[in-house]
Amino acid sequence: MATNPLPPRDTDPTPSTDRLRSFTKYSGIAFQMLATIGLSAWAGTWLDRHFQTKNPWWTIGLMLFGVLAALYQVIRGLTKGD
Repeated sequence: MATNPLPPRDTDPTPSTDRLRSFTKYSGIAFQMLATIGLSAWAGTWLDRHFQTKNPWWTIGLMLFGVLAALYQVIRGLTKGD
């Protein structure tokens, strides 16, 4: 009767791998938020300069849109089960 000298493989990821996966997921969400809000603020300032507005309405409007879009992305990313 032959026996296998190797221990059985553990298919569950180690706790350090889980922590690393969580860290990359949440840091990716943070960078995505930063990029969304930053690009919308940049676009708003560009539009304000292009149309030569007295008040920064484009900047304010697009920044609010960017914040709402970033929050939507965060909620969608956190509720998605993967």
